[in-house]
Amino acid sequence: MKTKAILFYVPLLWLYSLVGWGQEVNISIKLDEKAPIISKHIYGHFAEHLGRCIYDGLYVGDTNKIIPNTAGVRNDIIAALKELRIPNLRWPGGCFADTYHWKDGVGPKEERPTIVNRWWGGTTEDNSFGTHDFLNLCEVLGAEPYLSANVGSGTVQELIDWVQYTNHDGKSPMADWRREHGRAQPWKVKYWGVGNETWGCGGNMTAEFYANIYRQYATFMPGWSGETKIVRIASGASEDDYHWTETLMKNVPHHLMEAVALHDYAVFNWEDKGPSLNFDEEVYYKSMEQALKMEEYVTKHVAIMDKYDPDGKVDLFVDEWGGWYDAEPEVKKGVLYQQNTMRDVMIAGTVLNTFNNHARRVKMANLAQMVNVLQAVILTEGEKMIKTPTYHVMNLYKVHQDATLLPTTITNNTAYRGLPSISVSASKSNTEGINISLVNIDANEQIEVVIDLQHISSKKFTAQQLASNNITAHNSFQNPDSVKPMPFKDFKVKGDKLIVNMPKHALVVFNSK
Repeated sequence: MKTKAILFYVPLLWLYSLVGWGQEVNISIKLDEKAPIISKHIYGHFAEHLGRCIYDGLYVGDTNKIIPNTAGVRNDIIAALKELRIPNLRWPGGCFADTYHWKDGVGPKEERPTIVNRWWGGTTEDNSFGTHDFLNLCEVLGAEPYLSANVGSGTVQELIDWVQYTNHDGKSPMADWRREHGRAQPWKVKYWGVGNETWGCGGNMTAEFYANIYRQYATFMPGWSGETKIVRIASGASEDDYHWTETLMKNVPHHLMEAVALHDYAVFNWEDKGPSLNFDEEVYYKSMEQALKMEEYVTKHVAIMDKYDPDGKVDLFVDEWGGWYDAEPEVKKGVLYQQNTMRDVMIAGTVLNTFNNHARRVKMANLAQMVNVLQAVILTEGEKMIKTPTYHVMNLYKVHQDATLLPTTITNNTAYRGLPSISVSASKSNTEGINISLVNIDANEQIEVVIDLQHISSKKFTAQQLASNNITAHNSFQNPDSVKPMPFKDFKVKGDKLIVNMPKHALVVFNSK
């Protein structure tokens, strides 16, 4: 019996060594005087005229006497977004942008023409939420507006007029028109997208054709002497379309382009995206496999940009990202409405870590979308409003805004079905101290992580976690706090080592001030 037992345990131990049983993940954090600042604009948001994002979501109308609002925008949403310190907000699209004519959305609301939202459900909108409503909201939130201009069905003159309407402080036809509509001072809009997804819903253009169109639009966009210096953002690639980025970087003079965009969603099959709520581990794994490709996409697009722009004059803006799933069967009118689970915590945590670690080039990103659409931070139902698990990720990660990146290196990382289990980014700021955001995507295993702190002077940490035994855990209108930040205690500091027992599919943010 003893001999048999020995023969049994020896191959078992050998098997454990192959699968990494008991393996500890090692992370080192260093101080680098040349490390970039993590732009606060990486934590930007996106609100498109889509489903219930604007109407019956963010905006309930200024005549609504039931839901407390400011100029038609829900007060509970305003308060929630202020807590996040959102740095910027992109509007009106998305695909909607290339059908939107801004002049239809200014002036007396009762005189505005309607528009049929041809991309999203064919609904008729009354244009009651327009330029003034959006830009005034951004002022209330303390967020920079990011206007996405119509190139697909618009004109150069239409965009020139919009820039003048929002930014010109002197006497001009558009500035005078703005004053007639009740706004004396310009909003000084800095960020301007020149079309959206011009390779698809924005016109099905080739990269070469769009490069020429972009040059035309960009030439006429800058303002007059002394006015706001605008950032012109080229409609960029989808996922691994490196030819698109190379064409723009090669064919557009860099003095005409301050940033180029990139879009990527965690979609593993566009024909069958899987459910947002009742999914199994196989669907979860496929979602994470796609989400983690963001690292590859950003790395390769940045390499192309470095080739043509070694001085880093053109920034990379990932102005659409997030999880995208099939709507639940009971959802009737909420186009692209989906629930938000611990899977979305994993997507947000790992993707934001990627952006932080690439802060040299990635200067803005926009989570899609803000309310009731895709990986929303807020869901509404009548008078009710809830904060999603993704909201809590953005709230925990806001400590990284405008902080200095602390470069990290991971060795001996474990694998979750071939994917790296652990993701990390770290930063240091005068106000927030040392911050370490750590994610374990493994759906089944707790992992020991050892972080080398020899270059970090302060070693007294507190931590908050987002965790659940169930990967499909979510916040509902009946139980709005099922997933929320909780204190995390399962760590210790031993000498120069921070030793962490990372729970399965969990996110932890450490802070030392």
